[in-house]
Amino acid sequence: MNIDKAEFLSWMERIMTRFDILSEKVKENQNGLRSIDGEQLLDNQDVLQLLKISSRTLQRYRSNKIIPYYSISGKLYYKLSDVHQVIRNSFRNLKQSSANLNQDL
Repeated sequence: MNIDKAEFLSWMERIMTRFDILSEKVKENQNGLRSIDGEQLLDNQDVLQLLKISSRTLQRYRSNKIIPYYSISGKLYYKLSDVHQVIRNSFRNLKQSSANLNQDL
């Protein structure tokens, strides 16, 4: 069975179009899996990099209920807004500590 170059290129173009469609669908599904109630979810690695902390510190944050988390299929996730709230709280605590220190001097 022989096919000419034009027919081969036509088939290849159709295949590549299908790959592009599948790629878009996979991206949509991945984005859907990483959000809940329209809010982006982060996994452990994302949070560790964002907060620049160790995995043990993140575990302590979970244990001390500093950061809420969700367990989905055995994997831990965090809402982006919750992580931002932890950052805001740490800045407030730092400002309060600094103000108290200045008052003591």
